[in-house]
Amino acid sequence: MTKTVQRFGLGLGAAAIALGMGAAVYASTQNTAVGARPFSGRRPLLARLGARLGPGRFAPQRMLASRLGVTDAQKAQIKTIRAKYQPQNEALRTQAKPFMDAARAARQKGDTAVARSNMEKARQVMQGGQSIRTQENAEIRAILTPDQQAKFDARQKSMAERGKAGNKGWGKKGKTAPAVKS
Repeated sequence: MTKTVQRFGLGLGAAAIALGMGAAVYASTQNTAVGARPFSGRRPLLARLGARLGPGRFAPQRMLASRLGVTDAQKAQIKTIRAKYQPQNEALRTQAKPFMDAARAARQKGDTAVARSNMEKARQVMQGGQSIRTQENAEIRAILTPDQQAKFDARQKSMAERGKAGNKGWGKKGKTAPAVKS
């Protein structure tokens, strides 16, 4: 064989290897999960640090315990109170779920009028349970010390203010746009 043929064969072989490696790298970076973000090979920062990514089911008890400094006896009483009202709260969520699902489906189709209408219906259903939540909070407040009650009341007030400020419409959180001067 001549040197030209040998060089041509080596060049062709090197190109085939490079192409194969490129295809392997491309295939390994593909994410086959439906609707998932591209795979980066790393877990989210909070997960790497060992933090939970969501508040979880028992977040209200943990928040009360950490922010108010409740005793173990108070924790047990709060857990009993929450368990007492849990079926009523679950029934409200179940009643509002069809409206929430319809709103989600309408939003995905781009029908914002229907989505807003269904969200408002779900909000009305959930507002029907306000008396239940008020009663539950009154029972919890009754087992707290005066100092804990002051902290509890401040927390309830800040949550109510935050709820009012955040309900400005779809994707509009906080203050509304300033009025246009004419």
